[in-house]
Amino acid sequence: MTYTPELLEELNILCLFNLDTTQEGIKVHSSAEPAKVAATRRLHERGLLTQADGGYLTGLGRDAAQHAQGLLTILDNPVATTG
Repeated sequence: MTYTPELLEELNILCLFNLDTTQEGIKVHSSAEPAKVAATRRLHERGLLTQADGGYLTGLGRDAAQHAQGLLTILDNPVATTG
């Protein structure tokens, strides 16, 4: 299994959420890039977002966003050398 462009866009959407609060959502306007609109819709269809245009994370969505953001943090750090 590999990351497809669609999955990467979904991961990017999940990384937009502020995990420090449950009171802050996102809105992806219909005029946004079509790939972002489609990714947001797919996340909603999977039950990760409360609205097709974003909204808030569901419980499952919060778990997914935590993993997505954690992975990005790990991969975005410089490579550690082992001695």
